[in-house]
Amino acid sequence: MDMQQGDLDRIFFFEHARKTAEATYAKDPLDADNLTRWGGALLELSQFQNMAESKKMIQEAISKLEEALLVNPKKHDTLWCLGNAHTSQAFMTPDLDEAKEYFDKSAIHFQQALDEDPGNDLYRKSLEVAAKAPELHKEIHAHGLAQQAMGSAGPSTSSGSKTTLKKKKSSDLKYDIFGWIILAVGIVAWVGFAKSQLPPPPPPPR
Repeated sequence: MDMQQGDLDRIFFFEHARKTAEATYAKDPLDADNLTRWGGALLELSQFQNMAESKKMIQEAISKLEEALLVNPKKHDTLWCLGNAHTSQAFMTPDLDEAKEYFDKSAIHFQQALDEDPGNDLYRKSLEVAAKAPELHKEIHAHGLAQQAMGSAGPSTSSGSKTTLKKKKSSDLKYDIFGWIILAVGIVAWVGFAKSQLPPPPPPPR
């Protein structure tokens, strides 16, 4: 997968955040904010991996987020991140029946997050998209986009304008799903890191 400088900077930032969270966990394993940041960083990093590594990283993120909820079951940002993690799992699962189980979990967590923070538009939007998710899942897997979206497919060539148009439409759909989910997780994580007053990571090598 081709990497833009912005992607490299994000990888560098969230890898630093992951390592910082891991070190903090060793000192205080009951810090729900830290566990949430750790899970969010893993979820952010998962989009830059191949399919197998992405699934593994998302599952690790879920583990950290669930651990945070054991400490604070009503932590709405953790509930929301967990919903996104299950959404990512669902879109990476080709079988729709199996994927629906993940979608159901994500909808529950989005609703719980909204219940805890009723005025949060991001949570509300997440819940709305969750209702449409199974249909979007069909579109993504009909065009074989799941693997491409997670970076496991290389560049492809088109044979004709119809194929190109279909790919463009599919690509737009891919970013509608993965883009807003990951970007939103990233925004929440950035805000969380800022609030925690983490020391800034060293500048990435150029």
